[in-house]
Amino acid sequence: MNFFERRKRLKGANYLELTPIRSVDYETDLNNQITLLLPKFTSAFAKKYIVPRLKTKVFRLKLDELGSASWIAIDGYKNVSSVADELLASIGEKIQPVEERLTKFLTLLYEQRYITFQELERN
Repeated sequence: MNFFERRKRLKGANYLELTPIRSVDYETDLNNQITLLLPKFTSAFAKKYIVPRLKTKVFRLKLDELGSASWIAIDGYKNVSSVADELLASIGEKIQPVEERLTKFLTLLYEQRYITFQELERN
């Protein structure tokens, strides 16, 4: 499914009822800061012939405090509304307006294919 089809599916859904699922690997450091590990190549040809010659096989994308807390809260079982409530309880007023900020962040992750939504994958 291409970018525009993914965006169209997302616009037709009630965002707060969707259940986000992680699609990429990640690392956690001592301060609970998340680093996403994004593969440099995804094609079979590149994986076989190019990747073995590279120094690193992944790009590293470091998330800030709020992004890391959001990533940790995504477990594949809680919907966006539950994640927002959890973030509000753990971080407090620093993240207000929580639902707006969280939905924008999750939309960016979804558009880059770092997460997907359980309900959208069933269709």
